[in-house]
Amino acid sequence: MSAAPTATGGDGPVPPPRTSVPGGAAPTIDGTAVAPSSVDGPAAGAGREVAWPAAVPVAEPAEPVVADVEPGRVRWDPAERRARASQSFWTAVVGVPAIFSVLRLGVEAGGELQTTLLLVANVGPVNLLAGFLTTAARLLSTGLVAVFALGAVLAVSADRLPPGTRRRPLFARWADITPAWVVLASFLLALITWPLLYLPLLLPAFVAAFQLRPGRLHERVVPRLLLVGALLAGYGWLMLPTLRQAVQQGDEWLVLALIVVPPLLALFIAGPLPGMVIRPLASVTEVAVLATLVWAAVPVISTPVLPLTVTTVGPESGPTEDVRGHVVTTDDVNMVILQERGGVRYVPVDLVRAQVLCPSEEELPRHQLRIHDFHVEDSLLEGMGRRVRPVHRIDAACRTPA
Repeated sequence: MSAAPTATGGDGPVPPPRTSVPGGAAPTIDGTAVAPSSVDGPAAGAGREVAWPAAVPVAEPAEPVVADVEPGRVRWDPAERRARASQSFWTAVVGVPAIFSVLRLGVEAGGELQTTLLLVANVGPVNLLAGFLTTAARLLSTGLVAVFALGAVLAVSADRLPPGTRRRPLFARWADITPAWVVLASFLLALITWPLLYLPLLLPAFVAAFQLRPGRLHERVVPRLLLVGALLAGYGWLMLPTLRQAVQQGDEWLVLALIVVPPLLALFIAGPLPGMVIRPLASVTEVAVLATLVWAAVPVISTPVLPLTVTTVGPESGPTEDVRGHVVTTDDVNMVILQERGGVRYVPVDLVRAQVLCPSEEELPRHQLRIHDFHVEDSLLEGMGRRVRPVHRIDAACRTPA
């Protein structure tokens, strides 16, 4: 008489394969039962079943998974949604600079189709990318800093509302899903690209984005006040010479406000806000940030991608003429110049006598203030660059009207 075959393992003998559930039908994957004959196969017809050991527990059938989806609504797989989001992100990363670059060439060409085609044929993608990054980095960092600062304040304020009352504001949801290193990177980008005059605005924005209330500096009141006083004293030492210069000049009220107000605002800007102002403030700030970005995008589109030069043209013995504009291309016959006042001029190479590089009107300083040898209208990158290679004296030909 032979016994049923068994397998041995680390915990003793393993029972034989299960052919049917005692007392009922075998469950399928979705939890429904089928007839025993469909499971047992030939063994059931022969009337021979292998008994399930009494000491081994029987697994309960899994509950069927029923998705509660509205009729007519497609339920996307999370992996597919992440793939679609990644595709849209990289489409925006590649497409937005390309669109801005084409718009810049069209604006610089004065809206003329043939001039635009001439620029497209001669301006390389590296020039377009460099021009876009140098002008759009400031705009990008401004938008990110505003979104993260406002979103953090709205998020901590919305957490005080009763759950399920209203949907969280858009900026609050963006702030919730954004990693901290992305927020920090946006502030670092703003630190090196913003003009020094506007850097004090980063203080309240940083405090709001990371919710750095004075109470987090120290649990006791006296050390907390000492730390706040030390921080304000360091800021005062940094800005005091500039404040004196602004007061002496008398008409630099904007500079005074940008230096004095932001550090005081940083002490009180961290949330939460009253519940009644969250929804109106969220709507107003979203529209305001969008309008500000659109307004700030105008210089990005209108900034030229070619350097501004003044070319002296004329015969060797005779009168000369200064042609002010942007050199598009040069070959063995002509130098193609996009004139500042519009139009393209082909100048024979033999008639070119001199050429100087000139700053545009937007690059000319409007304030005579400095912060420890850095001009207030320069960014940290521009200020360090001027220390390495100081600004040369503007040529007299650049001051000659076109």
